[in-house]
Amino acid sequence: MPFERHETKFASTEDEVVALIPALRAFARTFYINPTDADDLVQETLTKALSKTHQFTPGTRLKSWLFTIMRNTYCTRYKIATREPTGKMKCVASNVGSLPQQEWSLRKRELVEAIHRLPQSQREVIVMIGVLGMSYKETAEACDCEIGTVKSRLYRARLRLLEELGERSADGSTRDVATAVSAEIPLL
Repeated sequence: MPFERHETKFASTEDEVVALIPALRAFARTFYINPTDADDLVQETLTKALSKTHQFTPGTRLKSWLFTIMRNTYCTRYKIATREPTGKMKCVASNVGSLPQQEWSLRKRELVEAIHRLPQSQREVIVMIGVLGMSYKETAEACDCEIGTVKSRLYRARLRLLEELGERSADGSTRDVATAVSAEIPLL
């Protein structure tokens, strides 16, 4: 037999919504312990649903549609409630200023320029090890040389970078490039 139409006991979608209020109240209690908050959620859900009844597709489950509206309303309320209130001790709004970034940007540019002035063999070793994080063995294979040669090139490249960047201690000796460069300047 072809599909039969079943007559509903409700005259309109609005009447069906009203009949589902007890189910909505029970569902709202799963979100809020306080009955007043749960009733507010039901009221907001009903307001939204009744203003959008033209968007409801007849033949689908009205109860599911209302529960979806309620869940989305609760999620929106929750997001708003959990935002950081102004006036707290560590409020983001109290952090008016930030540290200047120009010096770091300038130091980075100086480092990149100094790396580009290195001889090709030293530049590729310092980039492979210092920037790309390759091991001495991988670098030696990529450069087609011995590990000792890689270490020597890296040492000379570090010294030259320290000299060019003016990284010398009070006694005139240079500091280790790992301390001078990676601790103070983001590489790239």
